[in-house]
Amino acid sequence: MKFRNFKMVDYVVYGRGCFHQLDEIIAPKRVQGLPMVFLLDHHFENNDAFKASIPLRANDELIIADVSQEPKTSYVDEIANTLKAKYGMVSGVIGIGGGSVMDLAKAVGIMMTNDGLAQDYQGYDLVNHKAVYKVGIPTISGTGAEVSRTCVLTGPTKKLGMNSDFTPFDQIILDPQLIKGVPKNQNFYTGMDCYIHCIESLDGTFLNTFSQSYGEKALEMCRNVYLKKDVWDDESDEQLMMASYAGGMSIAYSQVGVAHAVSYGLSYLLGTKHGIGNCIVFNHLQEFYPQGVEEFKRMVDKHQIDIPVGICAGLSEAQFDQMIEVSLGMKLLWENALGKDWEQKMNKEKLRELFSRF
Repeated sequence: MKFRNFKMVDYVVYGRGCFHQLDEIIAPKRVQGLPMVFLLDHHFENNDAFKASIPLRANDELIIADVSQEPKTSYVDEIANTLKAKYGMVSGVIGIGGGSVMDLAKAVGIMMTNDGLAQDYQGYDLVNHKAVYKVGIPTISGTGAEVSRTCVLTGPTKKLGMNSDFTPFDQIILDPQLIKGVPKNQNFYTGMDCYIHCIESLDGTFLNTFSQSYGEKALEMCRNVYLKKDVWDDESDEQLMMASYAGGMSIAYSQVGVAHAVSYGLSYLLGTKHGIGNCIVFNHLQEFYPQGVEEFKRMVDKHQIDIPVGICAGLSEAQFDQMIEVSLGMKLLWENALGKDWEQKMNKEKLRELFSRF
């Protein structure tokens, strides 16, 4: 048997206020004359106080990243090509924001040193050259994008990540203060991404002790903050931030499953954001994850969250076919969920019926 030898994040700093060490952390990585590029989530565009805390030096660039939709390969190319034309090369790329910004920063870092288009690298182990220095600083927790080996992008024909050893961040900064005050609904949708990671990983055929140890701890912390606690406090932020990290580690040596495979189809066609898309789908997956869905519904009720319905109403058969094609293309996810014979258990007709529920 050959075991996976996977790349992890090189350095991790955790703690309240550790964001303020950013200047010190990145200083040794600066290359004379080349800027550090900060990709900042557009939710902070009008937050002058936070922008002032970002340690811009010399010709550093602060780019407000439009993540109103999940990142597209064309947007990655636009940013990377603009930076190449202006500077030739950069010292590094630093993503500050949610999972979409994390993925965008990883992808731009890769495209600074690799030729062609971002869509050329959607898949497994297609990246040829080491990316520039990359730092991830999450301001919302749940996606696990800060620790994952992929950066999920929507391309012309598919939604798929750049899965490679050159994708993970070189450094992540986990500061629970940065996720304080996230709106209730967004906090829930993104936190449920972590919860669903854990359910799919722990119930999957790829499960091993490595994945299980991280997944069980992440699941325990998700249950603490979304079921056991009655008041959201500083400890909740800390536990969710570490649940996101551990959940991301769980799927690094395993995989996600049905909810993610199906939500990729929704996102590709409708632009549904990842967290809320997973919630829409998971709400109807009793057949695959009965205990997880029952617990999820209790979390929804406890926090009085509205899960959208009817988003597929009125779609044409051609549009359903598009979603089905994208979803069925996630072969590793289906295999993890249903086993090597997954194609005998999931077909276009069954998936069409599932999409019609949303």
